[in-house]
Amino acid sequence: MIFQTAYAHNKLFIAPFLNRGIDQERIDDAVTRVLRAKFELGLFDQPYISEQTAEQWVNNAKYKSLAKTAALESIVLLKNEKNILPIDKKIHSLAVIGIDAMEARLGGYSGPGNGKINILEGIREKLGKDVIVNYAEGCGRKMNEWKTIPGNCLSTSVNGEAVSGLKGEYFTTLTPGTDPVMTRIDKLIDFHWTLYSPDTLLSADQYSVRWTGKLKAPESGMFRIGLDGNDGYRLFINDQLLINNWRKQTYSTQLANFVFEKDKQYDIRVEFYEPMGNAHIRLIWNMGVVNDWDKKIKDAVATAKNADVAIIVAGIEEGEFRDRAMLSLPGHQEELIKQISATGKPVVVVLVGGSAVTIQNWLYNINGLIDVWYPGEEGGRAVADVLFGDYNPAGRLPVTFPLSEAQLPLVYNHKPTGRGDDYNNLSGLPLFPFGYGLSYTKFAYSAIRLDKQQIHSNETVKVYCSITNTGNREGDEVVQLYIRDILSSVARPVLELKGFQRIHLNAGETKTVSFNITPSMLQMLNEKLQTVIEPGDFRIMIGSSSRELWLKQTLTVVEK
Repeated sequence: MIFQTAYAHNKLFIAPFLNRGIDQERIDDAVTRVLRAKFELGLFDQPYISEQTAEQWVNNAKYKSLAKTAALESIVLLKNEKNILPIDKKIHSLAVIGIDAMEARLGGYSGPGNGKINILEGIREKLGKDVIVNYAEGCGRKMNEWKTIPGNCLSTSVNGEAVSGLKGEYFTTLTPGTDPVMTRIDKLIDFHWTLYSPDTLLSADQYSVRWTGKLKAPESGMFRIGLDGNDGYRLFINDQLLINNWRKQTYSTQLANFVFEKDKQYDIRVEFYEPMGNAHIRLIWNMGVVNDWDKKIKDAVATAKNADVAIIVAGIEEGEFRDRAMLSLPGHQEELIKQISATGKPVVVVLVGGSAVTIQNWLYNINGLIDVWYPGEEGGRAVADVLFGDYNPAGRLPVTFPLSEAQLPLVYNHKPTGRGDDYNNLSGLPLFPFGYGLSYTKFAYSAIRLDKQQIHSNETVKVYCSITNTGNREGDEVVQLYIRDILSSVARPVLELKGFQRIHLNAGETKTVSFNITPSMLQMLNEKLQTVIEPGDFRIMIGSSSRELWLKQTLTVVEK
């Protein structure tokens, strides 16, 4: 697959097709397939559906029910100390804490949703008016330490008249000089020049900028002002050098104290250079920033103290161009969890987000933990069903949860290496492995057997096992089949998930589960990148996660 990473790359990708030509028949064939699908969908007959029809399908009970089922089956129970979950519906009072309990976020690339039920609404609907449910916002996911200086605080003179913004002078050199190739008014300094330069007159990896003008403070007092970016920058106010980071080293945020007088204007100059490409630069201050996270945590603690159980709904920030360097909960949410846990009240944490989180710093302070991902429009009701026992969770982790970012990359199906599982000062094992998930009941695995111990490479064989619900309530179990090629001509993963089945068992019930082991499950690419099945032994493993493999047998593939 080819990725375009700069606008100029279209010359590499498009030109060969245009210059050397593509058969007209090939173009017609590709266009025909697209148009056929559109005609079959009726897009040309009736391109716009009526609003009444759309409303009918959007709020259709069938699909609302499906949305709830999807949420229920995806929720993963990660911790349940002293069986804190499910919570008794006859509880006297409950504290629900966290903005994610109110927001009902649907995740990246999702629309706004229709008739969303947030977690707080789902809990209140479930418990009715007989249980006191108090809500506290908590500290949120973001650290609001500073903000971009708005354009109405910046001005410059154009033909003798003051206009909003700063004069930007752009140079082809790495040091601002006296002969800019371009001058313009920039309303504010908040730029991310990633795949391109500020203008076609400049190379993406060789330019500098000088911004000048006036800065007017809307408040009096000592505030912090500075720059945020990943390149060389410096800041002058009244020709005084406040910030000097004139080097290309790493992304950094640097601020300095400065005493401002309300409505007074100050000369401001920002200088910046980019020698590599992928530039970020932002002019910031903490003026007007309300940073009350500590008070919000105290309010949340007070709410928890007056409740029998506290449910903290914590979330992460993620999305395209929003990769996370640290996997811990953003903002001051970890501090929120620690302080509420210190009250001595039972605490259940509900994680909202689409990827792994490091939770080692607070996991052992809480009683219960569930991961609900982005649970969708009916997510609030689904989460409430799990929290209060109307649904027994059986979701499994599709990713690995590390103890620390230092363990990354951390995957269950890694290749064998010469090192042990541990670092000098950290376990090499995950906190929660791939395929992990708890239930409100218990399951026992037994009686593994293969139809045949030896097969030829073109044969299929069945493996069987028995699963018993040894607990006192019904529930689902996700039975997972892993295979390892014990000895191969090229390095193979230590194990690979080859199948799984989600089964429902009543309390005390036993079911036999079988998997077909097909040739495709045993094949590999050899050193010549040929798909082959090599004769030898394959370890067949069945369990409840990639780390809890209760049953094992060896299958041998022999030459024909």
